[in-house]
Amino acid sequence: MVNKKTLLLAALFLLVACPMFGQTPGASGIAPGEIKFLGGMIGLGIAGGLCGIGQGKAVAGAAEAIARNPGAAAGIRFALILGLVFIETLTIYALAIVLKG
Repeated sequence: MVNKKTLLLAALFLLVACPMFGQTPGASGIAPGEIKFLGGMIGLGIAGGLCGIGQGKAVAGAAEAIARNPGAAAGIRFALILGLVFIETLTIYALAIVLKG
């Protein structure tokens, strides 16, 4: 079983590497701006994912707090919305940085 996995993995690596061997010598085929943009998009994906996790935890905490103390729902809701605005602003800033770059 391990030998089959190793063979499959080696074949996959060779198939992925085949286009690299077809390029002209000395040319990478990727401009420096494309690498920078790719890095920015990966960073945006990480920022968006972590902001999504933060928003989920914030909403879960607020729902739990309102369930424990319904009388404080207005204050908790205000703090929740303010926190969600700040979290979403971080994602928008990351998008602006990627689009500027």
